[in-house]
Amino acid sequence: MKKGLIYTVLAVLVAIIVGLVIWNFSQRQELNELVEQMTIEKEELEEEYEDLAIQFDGYQQMDIRNDSLQDLLSREQQRVQDLLEELRQTKASNARRIAELKKELATVREVMKDYVRQIDSLNATNARLTEENEQVKLENELVKNRNEELTQENTALTETVTRASMLEITSCTLTMLNKNDRKTRMASHVHKLQFDFVIARNVTCAPGIKSLYARIITPEGTLLGEDDAKTFPFENLYIPYTLTQQFEYAGEAYSGTCYCTLNEETDIQEGFYTIDFFCDGNLIGSFPFQLKK
Repeated sequence: MKKGLIYTVLAVLVAIIVGLVIWNFSQRQELNELVEQMTIEKEELEEEYEDLAIQFDGYQQMDIRNDSLQDLLSREQQRVQDLLEELRQTKASNARRIAELKKELATVREVMKDYVRQIDSLNATNARLTEENEQVKLENELVKNRNEELTQENTALTETVTRASMLEITSCTLTMLNKNDRKTRMASHVHKLQFDFVIARNVTCAPGIKSLYARIITPEGTLLGEDDAKTFPFENLYIPYTLTQQFEYAGEAYSGTCYCTLNEETDIQEGFYTIDFFCDGNLIGSFPFQLKK
């Protein structure tokens, strides 16, 4: 009798243990399936966040002429990036947080829809204003073109008058002088450069006392006798000159002479030089000359 009871109890215990093992195996299998399902849902949710981030990038590339809306878009875009990063770091088994992130995604989408409506409204308004202003712009363009034509005509007329009234040096000859003011052919003996020039007749030029400025450019491209204190106005600038002199002009051809006295320390180099003449704010003549040692 006792043995039968023991066997019965043992059989019940074995049945219970077997049942527990089977139940535990079933629970583990369900848990694995649940984790696998959550992993898939997590991956799908990540893809949805990535798609949303791409959409935000697209809207950021648009020409949104509203700073407030642009700032809001930037904030939401950063929010999506932060949530996406958090989702990537969240374990698939954390079903609660994944569900919360899924709700956050839905919220961001609703916010984005509102922004899209605002953007569309702004675009529609801009398109309407553009269409309304098209005729005005066309008329303004016609007026602008006409004004430019008149300006060009006036400029051309002014330039013609200016050129007509400009003095012009038609010829210039160089004579090299030594310390005794005698002619020399050797640059090493030069003490003074004499320039004899002729200004053409011009009855349209205003008569009176004129200031003539000359710049002598060396073969190296520097100004001979450059002095920061010796400058004259030319094209809204003050540029240095080598020599200057005054003469009286009465509209007829004028022959004149100017001199450039060289300092003892001046190193006269062999090569081609240029002398440029200026008067009344205009370049009125440019002539090359050569010095040989």
